Amino acid sequence: MSAPTDRRYLQTHEWHKLQGDIVTIGITQFAADELTDITFIDLPKVGAKIQANQRFGEIESVKATSDLYSGVSGTVTQVNDALQNEPGLINRDPYESGWMIKIQITNPAELNNLLSVEDYLKKVGH
Repeated sequence: MSAPTDRRYLQTHEWHKLQGDIVTIGITQFAADELTDITFIDLPKVGAKIQANQRFGEIESVKATSDLYSGVSGTVTQVNDALQNEPGLINRDPYESGWMIKIQITNPAELNNLLSVEDYLKKVGH
């Protein structure tokens, strides 16, 4: 298994990609594969305040329901509305079209607390 090297990761399988002062968050292919067929996702609204290491949403599949976590603090600037009608995008393309939320980050140093791709893959046993 591989994962993009241009992101930082949480042990709970969320990826974080920084572009300017915006961090895009989604889940890894490993998590999408473990969940199997994703059927529903509950995401915050634009303008919501997110705290690092706190729950920001929920994802449901035919196998399980899981909480979603952010490794950074900030304000939600965009939500991937396509996931409401087509949550399976996460299974098919978790690193691009299956992204979940974008946050205007308030403390970029929080990204330093997240795992590198190498450390994430070691944690999940790959």
